[in-house]
Amino acid sequence: MSRPAFPLRYGPWALVAGGSEGLGGAFASELARRGLNLILVARRPEPLAGTAARLRREHAVEVVTVAADLALPGAAGQVEAAAAGREVGLLVANAAAAPAGPFLQASDAEVRMAVDLNCGAAALLAHRFLPPMAERRRGGLVLMSSLAGLQGVPGLAVYSASKAFLIGLGQALWAETRSAGVDVIVSCPGAVTTPGYQQAARRPAPGSQSPADVAAATLDALGHGFRVIPGRLNRLNTFALERVLPKRAAIAVSGRATAAALKAGPA
Repeated sequence: MSRPAFPLRYGPWALVAGGSEGLGGAFASELARRGLNLILVARRPEPLAGTAARLRREHAVEVVTVAADLALPGAAGQVEAAAAGREVGLLVANAAAAPAGPFLQASDAEVRMAVDLNCGAAALLAHRFLPPMAERRRGGLVLMSSLAGLQGVPGLAVYSASKAFLIGLGQALWAETRSAGVDVIVSCPGAVTTPGYQQAARRPAPGSQSPADVAAATLDALGHGFRVIPGRLNRLNTFALERVLPKRAAIAVSGRATAAALKAGPA
C-alpha cells in the first residue's frame, strides 16, 4: 500500500500497546513514517515521553502517551478514555510478558501477568476499538503473536500458550470483520533483537530480525491475509514445524532451541 493511501485506510490515529521501545517502538516509528498520529501505551512514562518527543521531532505527527499497566483491571477503559475524540483506525496489540523457565517453578504472579497482559489486554482493547472501525467500514488490527504460538514450547509454556490464543483470536476476528472493511492480521515473528531479547539471550538465534524489519513486514502484509511470518528463514522453519515434523518432534525442537538461546534456559 502506498504511503498516501495508508493513512486513508488506517488513520488518522494508530494506537500501539507496548509502544515505548523495542518492537512497539519500531511500530510507532514506522507508523509515524507512514503519516499516522499515535497513541502510545506502556507502563513506564519516561521511555514513553522520550519516544513521543523523537517521533514528533522526526515526523511532525501528533503523539499522545498513556502510562498504564495493561495487565491491571480497568486499563483498557483508561486507554479508551485517553483516546476519546480521536479516530483510531489501527490498533497494534504488542504488549507482552514472557516468563522463561520451567512452568512448575513459575510464580502465580508471573503466570497471571502473562495471561492478563498477553491475552486479556489484547482481547479487551480489540473489543473496545474494533466496533467503531466496523461502523466506519475501514481500519485494522495487528495482533503480535510469535512462532512460539504454533506449538507448546518447553521453557516458555505460558508465553507460547498465550501466543496461540492470539492466533486463534486473530483468525476469528479476521473472519468476523472482513465484510465490515476491517483488516486483521496476526504477526508471528521468530526471535526479534529487542533490548529485552538481547539481555536474555546468549546469542542471536538463527533467523533473528530487527524490530524495524518486523514492524515494516507486518504492516506491509496488513490486508493481505490473516497471518504473516516475517523473514524467509522463519517461513521455512514454520513449514518444517507445521508440515514436515510430527508434533512431538516440533515441540522438542522448539524446546531445545529455547534452552540454547536463553542465558537461563529451561531445566
